[in-house]
Amino acid sequence: MSIRWATAAALIAAGVALTPGTALAAPTPSPGAVTVTRAGTSYLTATPVAAGQPVRVAASTGEYLYWSFPAAAGEIHEITATVTLAQNRNGRSTWSVEVFDGLRRRQACTAGAQTPTADASARTVGIGCTMRRVRPWAEPWSGDPLPGTYYVRLAVVDVPEPDLGLPIDVDLLVSTTDDAGSSADDGRLEAALVPPTNAGTVVDAEPTVAPESDGDDGWNLSLTGWLPEAGSRWIWTTAGGMLAAVAGVVGFALTRRPAIR
Repeated sequence: MSIRWATAAALIAAGVALTPGTALAAPTPSPGAVTVTRAGTSYLTATPVAAGQPVRVAASTGEYLYWSFPAAAGEIHEITATVTLAQNRNGRSTWSVEVFDGLRRRQACTAGAQTPTADASARTVGIGCTMRRVRPWAEPWSGDPLPGTYYVRLAVVDVPEPDLGLPIDVDLLVSTTDDAGSSADDGRLEAALVPPTNAGTVVDAEPTVAPESDGDDGWNLSLTGWLPEAGSRWIWTTAGGMLAAVAGVVGFALTRRPAIR
């Protein structure tokens, strides 16, 4: 659990009601971390950031901003962002932060204001997303977060058309909490789920081929003669051909008309 939400849980346990305006301790950047001043516009151009590395970017309303960060097994990542909005806006605007894994699958957020709405008079809007704990392995159909590269996308999803293109300032931070020992049901895949079967044994000697039978084709090529064996398929084929020829001649003789003289 991150510091921010641990503080929230402690306040709730103490009986303090949390309102939308209640301020909680936000994650702080790592000491000495270099501030990132740019963002990508797609998955391919996403700007890489490290955990605890602050991001401050000047952009325009309506742009899609992308960052990427690495995640290891047992870690819980929290993305917090503050968008400083332009003055003299025409209406309310709704902002969104989304997290995708390396397969472009959208990962669910367990806490945080993922899609907050800012009034026309608001100067800033806070956005947050706490990811699920990264698992060392998972079933392919589960969609659970696995170790690898993750992508953060920040954008406005609902804004009046006249406000598109207005300047904004984005402050973003990805914080990491190592929670590897919180659950004992996970392990590492040490062996294949379906072990390979033995296809057979190795043959050292060349296998012998069984001799073909001499009587398979019906011919008996012995010293007694070259005639086919009695009852073979060649006898029946020859007899059938002769009967068909006789039947054709007889049928023609019975059906032909006599010649007129």
